[in-house]
Amino acid sequence: MTDNRDPDTPAESRPLPTGQALCAQLESLLGQARRRGVDTAEAAISASRALSVTARDRDRESVEYEGDRSAEITVYRGQRSGRASTTDLSAEGLDAALEQAITIARFTEADDYAGLADAAEMARDWPELSLYHPWALTPADALERALTLETAALDHDARIHQTEGATVATQDAVSAYGNTHGFVAAEQASRHALSCTAIARESGGMQREIAFSQARHADDLDDVGDTGRLAAERALARLGARTPPTTQAPVLFTPRVARSLWGHLVSAISGGALYRNASFLKDCIDQPIAAASVSLSQHPHRPRGLGSAGFDGDGVATRERALVAAGVLRSYVLSAYTARRLGLANTGNAGGVFNLDVAPGDESFEALVAGMGRGLVVTELMGQGVNLVNGDYSRGAAGFWVENGERAYPVENATIAGNLADMLRAVEAVGNDVEHAAMLRTPSVLIGGMTIAGR
Repeated sequence: MTDNRDPDTPAESRPLPTGQALCAQLESLLGQARRRGVDTAEAAISASRALSVTARDRDRESVEYEGDRSAEITVYRGQRSGRASTTDLSAEGLDAALEQAITIARFTEADDYAGLADAAEMARDWPELSLYHPWALTPADALERALTLETAALDHDARIHQTEGATVATQDAVSAYGNTHGFVAAEQASRHALSCTAIARESGGMQREIAFSQARHADDLDDVGDTGRLAAERALARLGARTPPTTQAPVLFTPRVARSLWGHLVSAISGGALYRNASFLKDCIDQPIAAASVSLSQHPHRPRGLGSAGFDGDGVATRERALVAAGVLRSYVLSAYTARRLGLANTGNAGGVFNLDVAPGDESFEALVAGMGRGLVVTELMGQGVNLVNGDYSRGAAGFWVENGERAYPVENATIAGNLADMLRAVEAVGNDVEHAAMLRTPSVLIGGMTIAGR
C-alpha cells in the first residue's frame, strides 16, 4: 500500500515489527495448528516499509511510502496439504488463515512428496550477516540526492535532453519462518538503491540507457554523480545505432546481461524444471556442461550480501556450494519437495540460490574485445525467447559491433540465437571485470560463435 502521511518522517522511523515479535506470532500460530489436529505445519510472516523519491525535469516528480504485511501458513494432514495467506497480521487474521488452510487440506489430493524438510536439516546457527543497515532518509534528503543524480546526467553532455527520472529508494524488511519441528527464526534486512535513465538525442535519433546501484548499506552505494554520468555515457554511446549484418560471429556479454545467461543455467538445474522433465540439463550431474573456464559457486553467508541468508524457505541451513566447477555440473538447486520428487538430497535452496559467483578470468574487458576480432558486444537483451526444455535461445539484442578488435558502431534491432547447451560449451573466455553490486556476480562472457540476425 502507499502511505502519503507525514512526508518528512524518515522511512527508518516508521513502525516495523521486530523479528522477535514475528517469531512469537509464529510460535502461537503453529501451536494453534497442533491443537487443531494437524500433523505438521509451517508458516512465514513478513513486513516491509519503503521510501522512494523520483526527480524529473530538475524537479520532484513523486514521493512514495509503501508498507507491506503478509503471512502464509501451510498445514499437513498425512500427505494432504492446505495453504492460505493473509495481509491481516492480527490474531484474528492469522487464526482465519489457519482455519482456511485446514479446510483446504481436507479437499486436496494426497501428494507423496509433501511435507516439511527433515528435522535434522534445520539451520541451527549461522554467522552474523550484517544485512540490516537502515537509512535515516527523509523525503527532503532523498529529493536532494535524486536531483543531484539527475543533474549529473543532464549536465554531462548537451545531447542529454531529458531523463525518464532519477530515483533514490530505501527499504527495510523483516521476515520470520517457523515449523512444527521447533524451528523458528527471523531475519531483518535493508536494501537501498539509486537509478537514473538518461535520454540522448542527436540528428533526429534518440536513445535511452540506465545506470543503477544497490546495496545493503547506503555507504556502499555508488556516488550519485557518478551514477548519473554513467547513465548519460551509456545513452550517448548508443547514438547512431544501426542494424548489424546477419552472420555467425563471437558474442561478448557484458556483466549486466551475462547475469541472464547464468540465470537460465540456474533455472535449468532447479528442481521444478528437473522433476517436470522441462530441462535440457536433467541427469547431467558430474558431467561436463560448459567450457572448463566456467565455474559457479554459492556463498550464502557473505556479510552485506544481497542474497545472503542463514536458512532457506524451508528452514534448512544454507551452505557454500559449487554448482559448476571447471565446466562440470556438481550440484542441482533443490528444495525439500523437489529433492523428494527427484530422489536426491536436499541442497537447501528453497527460494533459489544465495549469492552466486562466476569465477573471473585473467583478461580485461578491453582485451576480450580486442581478441574477438569481429562480432557483437551485447549491452542489452530484449524478449523472452528461451526454451529450457531443449535449450533453444533467441533474444533481441543491442550493443556495439566490433571490427578488427575495435569498436566500430553501436547496434540495435539485432537478434542473437543459438542453443544454451552449445553456448555454455562455446564459452571462450570470462573477463576479470566482475560487477560486485549484485546477488549474481559475474564478469563479461565471450561466446565463440552465435547466429546474429540483422539486415
